[in-house]
Amino acid sequence: MELTPDLILRAYAAGIFPMAETADSDVLHWFRPARRGVLPLDGFHAARSLRRSWRRGGWRFSCDTAFDAVLAGCADRPETWINAEIAGAFGELHALGLAHSVEVWAPDDTLAGGVYGLALQGAFFAESMFSRRTDASKLAVAELVARLRRGGFVLMDTQYPNPHLARLGGIAISRASYERRLQAALSVEADHGRAFARSNPHAANGAYWQPITQTS
Repeated sequence: MELTPDLILRAYAAGIFPMAETADSDVLHWFRPARRGVLPLDGFHAARSLRRSWRRGGWRFSCDTAFDAVLAGCADRPETWINAEIAGAFGELHALGLAHSVEVWAPDDTLAGGVYGLALQGAFFAESMFSRRTDASKLAVAELVARLRRGGFVLMDTQYPNPHLARLGGIAISRASYERRLQAALSVEADHGRAFARSNPHAANGAYWQPITQTS
């Protein structure tokens, strides 16, 4: 079965997502986990160390300016589920304005990290993130959360729970609970233009991150 943008959209709307065994594999497996990872948009945890990194690091944030590079960065690891078919399909979804990336740039204007995923109505399905500098992937998630809140999104799916996301506020919920939240989110008309504006005009003074909960 060819992995088309339409197939991905129908699958994600039903709570199902594809993964490959390896980058070189031409076989896709479809998943509908019994325990689903989500990051509540009102429960993001920004530790003091992350806020210090944000204030002092000279970082610059953008959205959808380097989608292919973010996807490639996420796939550039010894073990990955992103094969050529998945990368190609998400490239098409990006061209359609449905897949988005958040980029974190270092002071020397090199790409330090990022996150990408799929937006449907009031739901965002975060696919993967990467980091080439300390805290860059966490900062990418923080920026994404702030953008989703600004656009009125109500669900951020992270597929599977893991310790890294748990430190940022991620939780695990049952399949039934997830699917109820998903259907509710798909009825929400989020402002995608506001969420995924290319630049972040408020990043310099920190106003954009005001809603994020600070933890020790």
